[in-house]
This record gives sequence, C-alpha cells and structure tokens, in this order.
Amino acid sequence: MTPTRISKAATIALVVSSLVFDSVPTLATCGGGGGGGVGGARVGGSTPTETEAYHVPWTVVGPSEIVPGGALAVYWFPSSAAEAKESSLLTSRTLAVLSARCVSLAIVTPDNSSVRSKYEIPDLGSGVVLVDDASAVIGRVAPDGSPVEARPVEKLLQAELDKREDAAKATLEAANEKIKQKDLDAATAMLTQIWEQHCVVPDVAKKAAKTLKKLGHPVEVGELQGWDGRMPDLAIATTAEIVRTMNAGLAAERVGKIGEARRLYTTASRIDPGDATPIRFLGELQRHEIGDWTEARALFDRVVAMPSDPISRAVALHGLGKMTIHEGRYAEGLGLFQASLEAFPLPLTYRNLAVYWNSEKDHQKAHAYVKKAIELDPDDEYNQIFAATYFVELGRPDEARAIAKRYEAMLSASYNLAVIHAQLGDKDQALQLLRRHFTVYEKFDAVRAKEMQEARDDVAFATLQSEPEFISMTAKADRDAAPHR
Repeated sequence: MTPTRISKAATIALVVSSLVFDSVPTLATCGGGGGGGVGGARVGGSTPTETEAYHVPWTVVGPSEIVPGGALAVYWFPSSAAEAKESSLLTSRTLAVLSARCVSLAIVTPDNSSVRSKYEIPDLGSGVVLVDDASAVIGRVAPDGSPVEARPVEKLLQAELDKREDAAKATLEAANEKIKQKDLDAATAMLTQIWEQHCVVPDVAKKAAKTLKKLGHPVEVGELQGWDGRMPDLAIATTAEIVRTMNAGLAAERVGKIGEARRLYTTASRIDPGDATPIRFLGELQRHEIGDWTEARALFDRVVAMPSDPISRAVALHGLGKMTIHEGRYAEGLGLFQASLEAFPLPLTYRNLAVYWNSEKDHQKAHAYVKKAIELDPDDEYNQIFAATYFVELGRPDEARAIAKRYEAMLSASYNLAVIHAQLGDKDQALQLLRRHFTVYEKFDAVRAKEMQEARDDVAFATLQSEPEFISMTAKADRDAAPHR
C-alpha cells in the first residue's frame, strides 16, 4: 500500500532538528557494509526508548519547512526538547500502526511561529491538532498543565478513522442496494468513491474494488491484491501484550539471543497478524542475523502487500533491495532502495547506497550518501563509524584513527572498524577485527558466507585480499553472490 509521502524538507530525523531529540529510529551498522538488524531500527544514545520496538514515524517541521499533507495529519507542538523526549507520543503502538492509513505525523518545532500561530498554539505552550486534507482542524488535545501524552491523541485519531470507516461501510451497503435495483451507474459511482479512499479505509475499499470488477469497472489494486484484508487489533489488552512481547524480543536480539528473539517476534506476529511491525522485525532478523533470505523475502513481501507504517515499509523495501543487489539485479535493487527512501528516510538505506556506489568506484555518489546518513543522525555512533570508513580517502586519516580507537570495543562494529584499519594500513589490526566479526559477532553460517563474500568484493580490503590469513578466514564465502560490475 502506498504510504503518505512527505516533503523532502520534512524528512529529517528528530536529532537534527532544533529540538535535538535522541529518540528517532536509526539503523545500526551491525555487519558488513551498511548493517541492519533489530527490526531495521535502532535508537541513538542510551535513552529508555532504545528498548522499545515501536516508534512513531514523526517528521520534524522547522521554521523554514512545510507541514506534510495527507488525508489526515497529526501536528504535535511540544514546548521543548525535554518535553518531547519524555513523551509516550514517541513510542505509541496505536499511532505507529494508524500511520499506515495515510496519516501524516509531524512535530512542529517551538521556533516555527507561523504554524503555531495558524493553529493557535502559544509560543511557549504545547498541544496536538488533528487536521484534514484541507488543513482544517478536526480536533485538538490540550496539555491541561502537563505534557501531552499518547492516549488522548490515539483516541482522537482512532475516532476519526472509525467515523470514516463507518461512512464507507454505509456507502458500500447503499451501493449493494443500488445493484439489487439494477442502478449500476449509481452503484459504480458509490464504489468508486470508496476506492478513492483506499489508503484511509483499505478493508472496505478492497471489498468495493472486488464489486467494481464484477460490474466491469476494475480498478488497479496494486499491492493490496495480496493482502488478506485483516486490520490491526488496537484493543488495549492486545496492545499491551504485543508491546511486551516485542520489547522482550528486541532485548533478546540486542544481547545476541537470536533464537529467543525469533520465537518472541513470531509470537507477536501471531497475536496480531494485521500488525506489520512484528513481521518486519522477523524479516530483518532472518535477513541480517540468520541469513535465511527466502524467509526474509516472504516476510518483507507481506509487509509491502499490507497497509504498513512508513518505517516498516521502508525497512522491508530496503531489505528486498539489499538482497536483490546481492543477487546481481542491480537496477532493480537500487529501485527498491529509492522506494524505501520515499516511504521513510533511513540512515541504513543511505549507508547501503554508499556501500554500493563505493563498490562501483563512484566515490562522489558514495560520499553524498554518507553525508545524508550523517545528516539524519550526526550523533549516532554507528553513523560516525561508517562515515570514518571514508575519511582516509578524503584525506582525514587522523580522524578515522581516532574514531576507530574510540569504538574499538564495539563488537557489532567490527567489520567497519576493520575497514578503517585496512585503509590506514594497519593490516594486523584489520585482520584481527575482521576475524572477530566472522567468529565472535556473527552467529549463523549463512550470514558468515554472505559477508565473507562481501569482504572479498569490498574494495576497502584490496590490500588484504592476497593475504593468506584473509583468504583462510573467508574460505566459506558464498560464491553464488553476484560481484559488482
């Protein structure tokens, strides 16, 4: 399902806004090249939300930017960075899930006086407004002396979506009555009206599309064709259970308990098959940690086919792109990366674009994508390490060495630390780190084989590739992987 598209100006992570938030999803460089894992999303720093599986796909609207549109939009006006950082609005499962239905979610910074004035938010105040596609206010949540929390915002948005779904169902019933009365033109008009809202009411719209086809007026349903029509269960009890299960799975994955993480993500996906987040986490685990790309592809295809939140969709499209490029279908894989960025911009996607173009020896493009990853989260340690892999060729070896030294104990960054040392000419240190990556960090042979081949193809290791130790430690490389042209 096509998600709400947001303006380029709005697609920046919270950490680079004037609020300087620490809580937006970023991607870990947890392996060869651009990285992945933990559901495709990692929270920078050591904030409590690092243990949260659900993150709301907020975009930031600064004073020079335009608020995103959509069938519906939620504009959050925090009074300060401190208020926003502690808010449950960052990790609401309900808001994350509902964002799949053409709902834009934007944080308006305190210094954006024009938008604050338009929606009657005091300069030092806070609040949330829900607006329609004409930017007219449908409802608002006032803080009442304390920071705005998620529950009243969830209720406001869910009530509006329920109202629209009820109206669509009533129109569908009326259209079926018109069919019984042989008034097919009127029925077609009503069904078409429902279909035009397919992003907001996908379950009702899919039924309308089926009837339109019978009437001889088919519509292009696209990805919805493969969706089973099940909507997410947002009951409080279900949400509590699935959030608890997902957070436990994330905690297990972070400490390398991959089997336990897989069990918990699978359990969560069974609790609510209509929620894309557990499917996305399971797919990314299979792709990045376990190396079962057949299963990963099937899971990512499910995410793309269902109404999925922008982050889940972006991670799934990135994963499909990464595997497609690995299989040698370069143009198709790059197209999937671009689709991922259009769904939601992730540092992971930019980093893997940098990996691709560096392997193609187009260093100018590679550096541009590194810069984009850093702009999304300049303080994230994984972004810093990845950027440092390019510092030597940019004539900044001392900076590269300083970053490698600062993060030398970070097990998950072993591959990229090895890249830095290889470029610096520290051959022994590079080989030691690369061995640590293959034998200590990675847990599954299927992943090792793919990343051993990636190391053999990686231009960063050109000075090592004739070394007996390098040849020995990459002996199980996946030779079926397509090399870069």
